[in-house]
Amino acid sequence: MLTISQRGQAMPASPIRKLVPFAEAAKKRGIKVYHLNIGQPDIETPKMVLDAVRNSNFKVLEYSHSAGNESYRKKLVTYYASVGIEVNENQIIITTGGSEAIQFGFLACLDAGDEVIIPEPFYANYNGFAVAAGVTVVPITSNIENGFALPPIADFEAKITSKTKAIVICNPNNPTGYLYSKEEMEQLKAIILKYNLYLFSDEAYREFCYEGKQISALHLTGIDNNVVIMDTISKRYSACGGRIGAFVCKNAKLMEAVMKFAQARLSPPSFAQIAGEAAIDLPADYFDTTKAEYKSRRDLLVKRLNAIGGVYCPNPGGAFYAMAKLPVDDADVFCQWLLESFEDDGQTIMLAPASGFYGTEGLGKQEVRIAYVLNINDINKSMDLLEKALNIYPGKTN
Repeated sequence: MLTISQRGQAMPASPIRKLVPFAEAAKKRGIKVYHLNIGQPDIETPKMVLDAVRNSNFKVLEYSHSAGNESYRKKLVTYYASVGIEVNENQIIITTGGSEAIQFGFLACLDAGDEVIIPEPFYANYNGFAVAAGVTVVPITSNIENGFALPPIADFEAKITSKTKAIVICNPNNPTGYLYSKEEMEQLKAIILKYNLYLFSDEAYREFCYEGKQISALHLTGIDNNVVIMDTISKRYSACGGRIGAFVCKNAKLMEAVMKFAQARLSPPSFAQIAGEAAIDLPADYFDTTKAEYKSRRDLLVKRLNAIGGVYCPNPGGAFYAMAKLPVDDADVFCQWLLESFEDDGQTIMLAPASGFYGTEGLGKQEVRIAYVLNINDINKSMDLLEKALNIYPGKTN
């Protein structure tokens, strides 16, 4: 009998997408579904970015350099300089989305059986990349009560073993929206130096900080060889389908190793590199408008959530996600119930159960992640629906 590999069996389902069949079934029944489950912005991709692709003129759609087009990497040097990160084009490898950058980091820095520490809740696909690389994720729990601040450094030290090779952070954070402070980043720097670990920093949401400033891991001094930045254009320019990211690191030996993985997959997507390069020429105030829009959405969402009886939502400092604690017995069951059994005037909502963002079994059972990627009117409608749903949900706890 044919068998599935242990890796294939261990690969976790996406908590963001696992309810898609139920949403599709609801739509077939004629129900409108408001998607708050996934970070797919509704803000239009900039016209000049799309025009750069539309107006590209070449006769052969050929491979690019495995590290990505040199012209794009040089443009990225200027982008990073604008946010206080000094790198050169040889310290950047263009990847197929931020996902490949994360995977390259795991594959090049860790051996099978090694451990990586990640504050939870965390971006669920870290689990998948770890399974693919044979790496064990060791979670350190942050709490909704303090807005998911960095757990005490003592908690990290208690989990460090001879197999620990890296700490992963996402800043601003997905799924919590938490923005790590300079003090917290300096605490991470100290533990990285003390135990000679890698610091992987996922900075996909760098531009979207609402109170305070994003401190990049490459803003920290004295740990250049330890730091890996995973980056992407997906959320920055509302270009999720472009699948273009970047692996950024000043460690020359590590870059040589990652380059071999990059060569093995040949090259990143050509059209999307054209889009990414054009995006760097957007006006300096481009992010002012998008950030203001997301902030207004965040403010409305958090206000509406905390006005619902039994619901608690801390104010996220960045990205475009919020975590909310609901008065339900099981958020996984509740989210499925919303799609299978609830509708009001032919409408319902889709949320992401938080349990899939935790590595510790049993945590997040009353929490959901909400992506505020819909316009103000749709957020208001969605919150009306959530309040009505909670009023009649059979598994409500108070």
